[in-house]
Formats: sequence, C-alpha cells, structure tokens
Amino acid sequence: MTTIGIVGLGLIGGSLGLDLRSRGFQVYGVSRQERTCRIAVEKGIADEAGLSLELLALADIIFICTPIAAIAPTLKQLIPYLSPETIVTDVGSVKTPIVQECSQLWDYFIGSHPMAGTAEQGVEAAQKDLFVNAAYVLTPIETTPTIATQKVEEIAQLLGSKTYTCSPEQHDRAVAWISHLPVMVSAALIDACTSETDARVLELAQQLASSGFRDTSRVGGGNPELGVMMAQYNQENLLRSLSQYRERLDRLIEYIDREDWDKLNNVLESASRSRSDFLS
Repeated sequence: MTTIGIVGLGLIGGSLGLDLRSRGFQVYGVSRQERTCRIAVEKGIADEAGLSLELLALADIIFICTPIAAIAPTLKQLIPYLSPETIVTDVGSVKTPIVQECSQLWDYFIGSHPMAGTAEQGVEAAQKDLFVNAAYVLTPIETTPTIATQKVEEIAQLLGSKTYTCSPEQHDRAVAWISHLPVMVSAALIDACTSETDARVLELAQQLASSGFRDTSRVGGGNPELGVMMAQYNQENLLRSLSQYRERLDRLIEYIDREDWDKLNNVLESASRSRSDFLS
C-alpha cells in the first residue's frame, strides 16, 4: 500500500486526503494547529494527523499543500525525515521559483498544480471529488526522475483529473493569463464599484448585483494572501499580462469615446467566438 503524507490540511490538502483515503491509500497529515489535526481525523481526511513532520517519515509520496512562501522552507524541514527515494510534490499556483529551489533541495521533487478550489478555506472546506475533471499540471525539469513524474501523474488521474505536463516557465506564463490576471481584474472591478461617490447609487448597485457581477467578481473576492503571493512569485508574467490587458481596455475606452460602434462590435464578436476555446 502506498503511504501518502500531506503537509497543510486546508481545502486542497484536506480534499486530497479525503479522496486518497477513499481510494485505499494510507494518509498521514501534518498541520500547525492541533484543532485542524483533530478535525482531519474526524472527517476521514487522514488516518493520523499531528504537528510534527516526523510523522511523515514512512510516507512514499508527500504533498506540500502550504502557501507558496512556505513550500521550500517546509521541504527543508522535511529532509531529515525522508527516505532517499521519497517523492515530494507541491500544489502551488506558481512553479518556476518553487521548482528551481526545491529541485536543488531534493532530487525526487516534482512540481505540480491541481487547478481546483472553492471560495472556502480551511480544513472544514475539504470536500470529496474536488479534483474530478479539473486540470492537474505537472512541471518536471531535465533532472526530475521519471518515476516521480509518473507516480504523481497516476495519483492525479486516480483523482479524476485531466493531467498536463509542461515546463515551469510555460505554466507560469499560462496561468498569468487565465488565473492570476483574472484575480487582479476582478479585484479592480470591485474596487472601482466601491469608488462610486453617491451613497444611494452605490447602495442601489449593491442591491441590483446578480449573476453577472457575481461571476466576474468571484475570484477578486477570494483570499488576499494568495493574490499577493501570485503577484510576488509570478511578477514578471503577471505584469506582462496586466499591461496587455490595459492596452485592450484603453482601446475599448477609445472606441466608446469616439462612438466607433463597428470596432467595438468587432471586439465583442471576437471575444464571443474565442471564449469557448478557453472553456472546452
């Protein structure tokens, strides 16, 4: 039986634990809080959970499900307890800096990113089948052992995910467009709406907001810490996508200001045609 270790028992780590235990894996979890460990065992997320990384000494594969900034430090703390061929992976939404540092710390490290989640946080938010039909990206480099990539890919497929393999750099450039940019755009939308100076108009806007506003504002109303880390660790790619988005936004302002409805229509028609390419 393959033994799984999970560091960080929030939404992603907890959901991994639920699904992997239901598929016959033995799961050990580590958290910073005793309360989280207790809930993890009660909910069936882990067979055993504790505060010490030493608990994972017998794990065959370890998932680091901490915030981005804590991934490499966590791996450093894990190393004294690892067997020479223990496979370690992470779930961070930025890959290049993580893979660069962690692959130097541990030969059997493979960067990965399950692209699933909800607006909820913490161990209570853990749910079964979170990863079904979700993208699960693996980012091996030249020195990554093939067995590490294969084992993590097998687990991702067992979870029902669609697996993709690319370089860390390609991953970060792609997610800057479809994940990190939308967070910033969505946050700017909320910020812009709250700048309305007429209190009655602002109140009315809040009362009238429905599915359109809910859909476009959802990711901007998420975890601020995660948004900052996206920007910090994927700064170059995010700035590039934000700059190109600003150019497109300025163009729309120009078309509307000049009452050039034909060109505005062309942009909207093109957007309508292209949207499905990102949602297949």
